[in-house]
Amino acid sequence: MILVDSSVWIDYFNGINSRETDCLDAMLGIEPVTLGDLILAEVLQGFRSDKDFVTAKELLTTFTIFDLLGKQLAMRSAENFRLLWKKGITVRKTTDAIIATFCIENKLPLLHADRDFDAFHQHLGLRNALSAPRA
Repeated sequence: MILVDSSVWIDYFNGINSRETDCLDAMLGIEPVTLGDLILAEVLQGFRSDKDFVTAKELLTTFTIFDLLGKQLAMRSAENFRLLWKKGITVRKTTDAIIATFCIENKLPLLHADRDFDAFHQHLGLRNALSAPRA
């Protein structure tokens, strides 16, 4: 099972071809794909037409959707944010710290197209779905 970030879903829905969208396309219907509640919100809020919004909502809600944050994960996300900050790395979005921490804590590879996750790969053990072995 992999968690797919909004950066990939947005590119996918916009018809952008990339390693990440090709990977997602190849896995749909074959391997377990999941997303988080914050990712769902990020993706759905970007649709301009009601028709596209409804279509995307119907598709995305067929996948397992995790609640990404609770008290323990909030504290762990803050710790990870501060750990990177102490190394001189600024995490630009709290949402990314939450998503990365959720994946780290649950040992889920993350499929993303966002360089903001690089520090989590390099320093905190976040697994990249493009290089993680699949079950």
